[in-house]
Amino acid sequence: MRVPMTRHKALAALAAAALMPLAACSTPGAAEGTDASDSPSNSAVADAEADFALLEEEFDATLGVYALDTGSGEAVEYRADERFGYASTFKVALFGALLEQTTPEEMEKVVTISEDDLVNWNPVTEERVGDDMSLLELGDAALRYSDNAATNLLLEELGGPEALDAALEEIGDDVTSVDRIEPELNEGTPGDERDTSTPRAMATTLEAFTLGDVLPEEESDLLVEMMRGNTTGDDLIRAGVPEDWEVGDRTGAGGYGIRNAIAVAWPPEGDPIVLAVMSSRDQEDAEYDDALIAQAAEVVVDALA
Repeated sequence: MRVPMTRHKALAALAAAALMPLAACSTPGAAEGTDASDSPSNSAVADAEADFALLEEEFDATLGVYALDTGSGEAVEYRADERFGYASTFKVALFGALLEQTTPEEMEKVVTISEDDLVNWNPVTEERVGDDMSLLELGDAALRYSDNAATNLLLEELGGPEALDAALEEIGDDVTSVDRIEPELNEGTPGDERDTSTPRAMATTLEAFTLGDVLPEEESDLLVEMMRGNTTGDDLIRAGVPEDWEVGDRTGAGGYGIRNAIAVAWPPEGDPIVLAVMSSRDQEDAEYDDALIAQAAEVVVDALA
């Protein structure tokens, strides 16, 4: 049995220390008391679809978007059910699943970092070789700095890719396919469904872990706090929303020009927007452009404003 006060104290301590392919807009069901005049206009919906198509042409990329206004229920969609390699955006679901399956005491377990753990991107763990890091510290490294060695250690603790895949199915995500570890999961070969998801599934799972009831409030707050402290997203969704919005995000990049970002964005007034923006290109060595993600986020804000 989990004891709420114990969980709160343990997680608070860490938070203090670590810091339809082309559909444009839909209403799954307007929230009770929502005035129709507050919903995006038909013209805004049409403009969003046209703007996303123009972005694809401008950046020579395939773009997928799903964004949900959690207050009104309005959703902006574009290739929302097409598969993209998820790259490092999956780290939110990984840490969320680990939080869901462990107690605060278990999250204090330490792992000794070795040279053998290091892979292609280890900004935190490479400075800690020979040292012990707790699972909470590894989560902070994975979420805020996208540390891949930390990610693999967390994945191993959970039970491997198969265990994360099963955990996602348990919360209703039977779309996301978790198959490999870092860095192989970033390969992104077109037509290969391994390590892929859809914008709708990514955003829905993000909402479940951060705003839903999958985690106790103290744990979802910790997850959100880590995402707010992300160091890799300044030029993506954060650059596409107004400066006075609060954003918690996680980014990802891979082969074939994969560039993704998922986020929860809080306007000064109103309810949060959950969004996933995913993109790819045709050539294996194609470079990505952060501006594509930022401009897609701008379109979302304009459509849901």
